[in-house]
Order: sequence, then structure tokens, then C-alpha cells
Amino acid sequence: MSDTVPRGFRLAGVHCGIKRNPNKPDLTLVVSDVPAAAAGTYTQNLVFAAPVGLNRSRTPGSGFRAVVVNSGNANACTGEQGDRDARQMAAWAAAVCGAQPEQALVMSTGVIGEYLPMDKIRAGIEAAARQLAADDAALLAAARGLMTTDSTHKLCCRQQSIGSREVRIAGLAKGAAMIGPHMATMLGLILTDAPLPPSTAQHLLAAAVEETFNCISVDGHMSTNDTVLLLANGAAGGAALSGTELDAFSALLGDVCGELARAIPADGEGATHLITIHVRGCADRQGARRIAKTVAESPLVKTAIAGGDPNWGRIVSAAGYAGVAFDPHKVSLHLNGTLLYRQGTPVPFDEAAVSQSIRSQRDVQIDLEFGEGQAALRFWTTDLTAEYVRLNADYRT
Repeated sequence: MSDTVPRGFRLAGVHCGIKRNPNKPDLTLVVSDVPAAAAGTYTQNLVFAAPVGLNRSRTPGSGFRAVVVNSGNANACTGEQGDRDARQMAAWAAAVCGAQPEQALVMSTGVIGEYLPMDKIRAGIEAAARQLAADDAALLAAARGLMTTDSTHKLCCRQQSIGSREVRIAGLAKGAAMIGPHMATMLGLILTDAPLPPSTAQHLLAAAVEETFNCISVDGHMSTNDTVLLLANGAAGGAALSGTELDAFSALLGDVCGELARAIPADGEGATHLITIHVRGCADRQGARRIAKTVAESPLVKTAIAGGDPNWGRIVSAAGYAGVAFDPHKVSLHLNGTLLYRQGTPVPFDEAAVSQSIRSQRDVQIDLEFGEGQAALRFWTTDLTAEYVRLNADYRT
């Protein structure tokens, strides 16, 4: 029994044949031994995958016993057949733990427009059920089962004494490309043994996602499958969290989501830099978000960073077309801690030194100050390289 896996949960990750490489897990099964509350946040794309529609209809809710995830096939743009297949996946996952079909949730990721190989899915669920465990190896296998083009698994575990209880959270995520906010293109599964009613779980998850997974972008492309699920089974014991205990749990959840969110652009396809954009001094957070997102998704900003070019003009001009009103004469910009632009005017700086600071490390910091108010926002993105183009050009062909 692991001291990181939340109590009452068992996991498995197996290869069922969706992916060609037999060494790559492509199906993950998570079972809660006691009924759990579930909450979800989903893509805002009007074209959404069958599992998204299924989960939306069931969350927030209570009594959930299982989540099944497949990778390599998105079950998106597959019509009524895709909807039937998503429901069948849920039913099979529920059956292996003695639950009803509506007590399970489903996530899929991979190629759009292909039908699921349901015979392989069923065999995979049955195989995973035989391997369910609550140890670190099972947790790692489950995280690997979510991966598609990811270069590594994304996993974050926390435990903390909250009141008289020790509460555990384990978060699994995937994502490396087709990453755009609302929801950021990815899958996430957060498990906790904290006692939470469904409405509270939904409120906490939505707040955490807004500050983390909705603040990342690699290419600005919103997926059909984006999903983050939170399951809370209450196995830590006691009454539902409230008051200061709930505040402490909310902070812990935000920490887990933040680490997972950052890991996605850090693993961006073909990326050589993780770019953190801090926007400060805006009139409101909505404006700060629009500016950060616009800068993050500018191909010219991204390619400048890829080339180690401290081209501050690209950053400032991107902020200017974000559709947010501000006084250009109040804008200041730091890049990796060096002031390049102050209150609308360029300042002398050692261009070679700043260029070297970009080239010599993976992390790049862009700080924009607007002097219009107190609102601030942190946003993560990547540079744009020829390798990203190659990977996505060759994705299916």
C-alpha cells in the first residue's frame, strides 16, 4: 500500500492494442472501493468528443466507482457510434467493480475521427481489473496509460494534515501539443480521499482549473477532448470539509493542478524553452489573461525565444493587439530579469548577455507591467521550433 495513493483507490495501466508499441500502456482503469463524488471541467469547443458529452451529463454527481481512460484514439467526431462506445466503455468499467453503468466515467485521447476498437477496449478493461493495486507502480502505470505524444508521464502527489485528518491527493495528466486554454488541451484526473459533496468538489475544481490549466498554451489549438475530473471518496474519514479545512484543501488542490499544468508546456512537442509570462498592473484579470494569451500564442514571440533573440518589440506589439485598453506609455518589460523597456521607452541593455540567458537555460521569464491597476496573471507557454512542425506534420502520415 502506497502512502501517496489516496485511500480507497486502486489503479492499473495496461497495453490493450490501440497503440502499436506493446511497451506503451494505452488503457488506464481507476476504481474507488467506496462511492465517490465527482466533478469535471471540459473543453469549450463546440466539436467535442463522445466521452466529454457523457461525463458532462453525469458530473457533478455522487456514487462513482470507476474511471476508464484510453489513449491513441480520441473517439471524437464519431457520431452516434462514438456515443454508444463511450457508454459501453463506462458500463464495462463499472461491471468489473460490481457497480452500475452510470457509476463510471470515461476519457479518451488520440487521433480524431476513428472508431474505437471495442474488442480491444473490453479486453483491456478486464486485464486492467486483474492488475488493480494501490502502490506506486500502479500509479505510474496508470499515468503512463494516458500518454500520447508526451515524452514523459505527468504525476503529482501531495498529502497534508488538515484538521485531525491526513488528506491525500494524486493527480495524473497528459498533454504536449494541441494545447490551448479553455480547457487547455489535455486530460487530467485528480483523486483524493477527502470528503467533499459534489457541489463543493465542482466549485473547487473549477476555481483551480481557472488558475492553472486555463493558463497554459502551446499552439492555441483547443482540443475536442479536454477534460479534468476530480474524484473525492471521503476515505480519509470524518464529515465533509468546511471552513478553514476546506480552504486548506483548496490550496492543496491548486498546488497539484499548478504542477501538472506547468508540466504540460514543459513537455511541449519540439519545445526547447518553457516560457512563463507574468502580466501585472492590469485593470482586471480578464484583460491580463487576454494579454498573456496573445503574447503566448504569437508565432513571432515564440520563434524569437527559440532563437535566443531578446526581441522585445514582438512582445510589446503582441500585447498591443490583444484587444485590451491600456496606456502604452506605462508599459514596462523585463526578460529573464533584465529591463528592456520602461514606461513606453526602450532602455540600453546587453543584448548578447540576454540572448545567452535565453540559450543557456530552458526556463524563460517574461514580465510585463501595465500600471493600470492591481490585476495580475501567470501564464505558461513554449517556444516554436522546426521540430514542432515536423512532429505535427508527420502525426498521422
